[in-house]
Amino acid sequence: MSAPTACHRSPSTSATSRSLDRLLSYAEGTQLDATQKAALRTELDGGATRDAVLAEFRTALHISAARIRAFSPDHHNAPRTVGRAQLPTTVAGLLVHCADHTQRHVGQTVTTAKLILGMRVQ
Repeated sequence: MSAPTACHRSPSTSATSRSLDRLLSYAEGTQLDATQKAALRTELDGGATRDAVLAEFRTALHISAARIRAFSPDHHNAPRTVGRAQLPTTVAGLLVHCADHTQRHVGQTVTTAKLILGMRVQ
């Protein structure tokens, strides 16, 4: 069993895992369900092990890839809304946001890991 993550719940990977699920739900034309809302409230909770966070991340990427492949290019311009405010967007806009959000958080995770490893060396 690995040690708990350094800060809290490795916000970058947990945020990515769970935001992908939320963004893809919006892209699929649905609003968040009770499970997604509960996960959102615990996204930054501490105590998770590195292995648990990485397993959640791997699973989220696998499931998200399958969900993304299910979208037909014919529907990329279909209108969608996001959140309680019902912000307007399209399926394509949400898919691009999934990619951008994931790239940003993976970069944060890599940078954080390098900083932690660098501090251990010194």
